[in-house]
Amino acid sequence: MLATIASICTTLCGKIIAAVLVLIIGRAIIKFIVKKLDASEKFNKDPSVKSFALNGVKIGLYVLLIIAVIGIMGIPTASIVAVIASAGVAIGLALQGSLANLAGGVMLMIFRPIHVGDYVTVAGVTGTVKDINLFYTIFSSPDNKRITVPNGSLMNNVVTDYTQEELRRADLKFVCSNEEAPEKVTALLLDTVKANGKVIAEPAPVARFTGAAGDTMEYAVQAWCKSGDVGAVHYELTLAINNAMKAGGIKGSLVPVTPDL
Repeated sequence: MLATIASICTTLCGKIIAAVLVLIIGRAIIKFIVKKLDASEKFNKDPSVKSFALNGVKIGLYVLLIIAVIGIMGIPTASIVAVIASAGVAIGLALQGSLANLAGGVMLMIFRPIHVGDYVTVAGVTGTVKDINLFYTIFSSPDNKRITVPNGSLMNNVVTDYTQEELRRADLKFVCSNEEAPEKVTALLLDTVKANGKVIAEPAPVARFTGAAGDTMEYAVQAWCKSGDVGAVHYELTLAINNAMKAGGIKGSLVPVTPDL
């Protein structure tokens, strides 16, 4: 009996030592692989793919490591897989929302509607994309608040991306007295817009008389610029048009239009 107990202890200790060694070495190998992938130029070209892929690789490798350690301990892996499958069904039913977020993260990586660094509006949130992981996407709002949005919500909502296109249009509206000649007003507007260095020549800026309401006339200004300049162009033109109207003796006022920065 003592010999049998000694043999079992020796075998068990050997398996435990082997499992611990595999666990230590496996963790070191996983860290090495993740570090190499993190430094890879292919991954660094797109931060969105990098964050998502590194998380996926890390989780997958740790799952394989755990299965290997269980196998070394002598526990039948077939039984473990069966238990995991059964538990997976129960967990899946309990965590339907989380699985929807995981599926949303996979879809984000496949279809790429947004990228890290993009300024977007989606699911009621407006901000810059900071990170896309397996379950959540993190945004930074214009006033520097950290906003975390589930990936499932992102894939089920309309996405407005202000960054992807090279050019964008700044829109302004204002009203003035109906005593003013529309030709004079539109000429003043166009001259003011063209004087702004951030406004491009093509597509050409536009200033139009759009209608009348009571004793006032309404005008609209459209000016194209680089996407990163649209906020500055909106505010600069607001000030410049206001000053030009005063200098030209035109009685009017700008209609508040919130720019999509």
